[in-house]
Amino acid sequence: MALPPASHSMQGAPNTAILLAAGLGKRMRPLTATRPKPLVEVRGQAIIDHVLDHVRAGGIRRVVINVHYLADALEAHIRRHTPDLDVAISDERGQLLETGGGVVKALPLLGDRPFFAINTDNIWVDGPIDTLRLLANRWDDATMDALLLVVPLARATAHGGRGDFHMDALGHLRRREPRRVAPFVYTGVQLVSPRLFADAPEGAFSTGMLWDRAIAAGRAYGVVHQGLWCDVGTPAAIPIAEDMLKDG
Repeated sequence: MALPPASHSMQGAPNTAILLAAGLGKRMRPLTATRPKPLVEVRGQAIIDHVLDHVRAGGIRRVVINVHYLADALEAHIRRHTPDLDVAISDERGQLLETGGGVVKALPLLGDRPFFAINTDNIWVDGPIDTLRLLANRWDDATMDALLLVVPLARATAHGGRGDFHMDALGHLRRREPRRVAPFVYTGVQLVSPRLFADAPEGAFSTGMLWDRAIAAGRAYGVVHQGLWCDVGTPAAIPIAEDMLKDG
């Protein structure tokens, strides 16, 4: 699907990612009774470690990770498993801030260039091009505030929804209409500009409200994931994800 040519106004490829790891993991109970959801294992490896492997493959070396639920266990795991990365912790022990509020709190750690924001409850297998490099190659700083990785609804493994977005030939996104089906599902992986968070509200809120503002301005785009993807939100999804990884 065609997108505008890449802009040269962004100095170099994105080099920072925030991993959103602060959630309570309620849908993953009882596995999250004693551990945070990012430490639930898929094929013998914590979900967050699968994500960190992709971060490394994408050439990212600066990583911010937000923590809230069972934060001590998550921080200890991160220290053991990321000696090769420059990791900063954004501490939300005092208040869970949701996706949007969590990024806003972490902005001082993320710099002034576009950065990846990645949920830690999904597993993916890259297509012909490394997924994070695909997003970076498609980024156009002149026209975009958000570039979301989406997957066709028909290929959204273990995902029970009706889709999230429609996308036109240039990659512009628009929301699914109520009581309808949309052809694309958000994967939990996005490349965003700090501009997206300008004048954001204080406290806890979803990034979705900022997407809506960017959609209205014509500055929210999507790119289709070329590989495999699985929504690992419940215990039932774990064997499905493991099968996908085995085949992938």
